[in-house]
Amino acid sequence: MHKITLIPGDGIGPEVSNAVVQIMEHANVDIDWERMEAGAEVMQKHGTPVPDQVINSISRNRVALKGPITTPIGSGFASANVTLRKRLSLYANVRPVKNIPGIKTRFDNVDIVILRENSEDLYSGLEHVVIPGVVESLKIITEVACMRIGKFAFEIAREWHRNKVTAVHKANIMKMADGLFLECMRKCARDYPEIEYEELIVDNTCMQLVTRPERFDVMVMENLYGDIISDLCSGLVGGLGVTPSGNYGAGGTAMFEAVHGSAPDIAGKNLANPIAMILSAVLMLRHIHETEKADMIEKAVHAVLEEGKFLTRDLGGVATTTEITNAIIDKMD
Repeated sequence: MHKITLIPGDGIGPEVSNAVVQIMEHANVDIDWERMEAGAEVMQKHGTPVPDQVINSISRNRVALKGPITTPIGSGFASANVTLRKRLSLYANVRPVKNIPGIKTRFDNVDIVILRENSEDLYSGLEHVVIPGVVESLKIITEVACMRIGKFAFEIAREWHRNKVTAVHKANIMKMADGLFLECMRKCARDYPEIEYEELIVDNTCMQLVTRPERFDVMVMENLYGDIISDLCSGLVGGLGVTPSGNYGAGGTAMFEAVHGSAPDIAGKNLANPIAMILSAVLMLRHIHETEKADMIEKAVHAVLEEGKFLTRDLGGVATTTEITNAIIDKMD
């Protein structure tokens, strides 16, 4: 039996999390869910959006599945997502982005894995007011973190039978910080001679992504670039509602999550799209070596989307969360 921490999250989080639980039960995946609460409501009770018991649960179980959590913009509490990644040392974010049957997009040959360094860069949160009206934010880049994400990227490329790794940077301007990142990527590349390696400036990368996304395979980058580019790539295949995400750390600890918003305006109305949460759970199943069950669920999701009969509103249909979940379950039989 797999003991897994489940964090339903805020807004539509409990609804899409419940969809995953139902599908896992129907697939006969032997999971004992340890439910933990995090987010805005928890902040009011405990003074923090991520209480220690949540961290302890994930540290103990080594695997977690998390629904969307609301993050205030410009004020309020710190991002629960960033807090979880930092406290659990989940240094690598993995976002597989691939065309899905039935989801019409501008491009047909997208199959990219985005690797984002999760622990530093401007997300270190080191900011201060120099003088009134002037704020300084510190970009932290270390050799340790760069080597770690570089090795992880090439290992993913090897394990997932990928052919090329692209390092994304802005070393033409940030010669020391991004220069260190590239130096580390080159060191890592030398240990994987069978994998093609290239470097691309981040602005050129964005242009290439919206003109020739098929040229990319595995992409590795610092935190801020990864935050932006991973969402851009999601848009190439239908949006955040259909793309999974996983965060990986040392010792096999991993947290999988839907990275779209908590959509409080439709919370509790049975209108939420559970696909991103389900596909993140599929990524989780592969991590815990339940490959056969992962393949079965992913195949069922693709069959429902390709059929187009049960699609939620964001996908151009009128189906409820319950209806699309039941349709996926039916396809598994």
